[in-house]
Amino acid sequence: MHESCRRPAYNRITPMRLPTHPVRYLLSLLLVALTACTESERRAEPSGDSPANRQKIAVLLINHGSRSSGWKRNLLELERRVAPRIRAIDGIDTLSTAFMEHAEPSISTALKALDRNGYSDIVVIPLFLSTGAHVFDDIPTIIGKKENPATLEQMRLEGIERYIPAARTHLAAPLDFSGLLASNVLRRAGTLSDDPSREGLVLVGYGSEPFQETWERTFEQTGRKACAEGGFAGFTTAWCGHVAHYSPDSTSAAIGRILKQHDRAIVIPLLVSFSERFQIDIIGRGVASVVETGKHVRYRPDAILPDPDLEAWIISTAGTLADGIRKKQLRK
Repeated sequence: MHESCRRPAYNRITPMRLPTHPVRYLLSLLLVALTACTESERRAEPSGDSPANRQKIAVLLINHGSRSSGWKRNLLELERRVAPRIRAIDGIDTLSTAFMEHAEPSISTALKALDRNGYSDIVVIPLFLSTGAHVFDDIPTIIGKKENPATLEQMRLEGIERYIPAARTHLAAPLDFSGLLASNVLRRAGTLSDDPSREGLVLVGYGSEPFQETWERTFEQTGRKACAEGGFAGFTTAWCGHVAHYSPDSTSAAIGRILKQHDRAIVIPLLVSFSERFQIDIIGRGVASVVETGKHVRYRPDAILPDPDLEAWIISTAGTLADGIRKKQLRK
């Protein structure tokens, strides 16, 4: 069969035959003019392909990750808690979580999924307690915003995949935890305290050799503010990460310093989420090693999450970046 014979009937154009009677002729011309006007207006309406409608924004929460199921569960619970408020923001229609290492989905896996679903813009929000290499170097390198050969080689050795998405990425500035931590510590310590004037706080964090000064400054500010607002008699800090060689000794030594001056030590782990390795094994053993620990030490193996202030920051950050994306797109 010839190709033209298979062409559908609706593709054929049949010339309009106008009536010969004068009145009918004028009415027909008027009808043609009205029809043309309607078609013109229809083409002028915003179509589904307008810049605004082509825009599809996703939010990706990134944290360090851990082999602990409890760690991952807390982060996914955070996603669940903020998701309705994030999706209510104009222009955002999805929210997901990715892990830097030790858990899936990885950052590259999550970005690939968002690309497959046709997102035009991805708001990337890092959830890390302190500034460090992950925030300033690793994450920007993974998503293609930074080219650092040393970091790329380290990522290759650690098996961390780099993926530069087709979507535009918008990396949020890291959260300044200094204000949030004090209220978080006060809320958690308050449930363990009987008499703050006779108790001292032991703030236990991961620590970081290259950024140890920043960590110590943040914990110092947090301790001072918690004591001023909560009435606690004093505070000290301890580390449970590689700075302390993953040993419980830093925690037990810090408890000893508090008990030399005060009746009771209240131990607060300042870790974003819960991990059996840190809260139970390392910090827990440090607490258990103290003589008469049940009498002199109060400890609950919890974490910074859940925290309403952190949730509010995530929602505010996502809203601000999404608003900037929409306005920039509309100006094009």
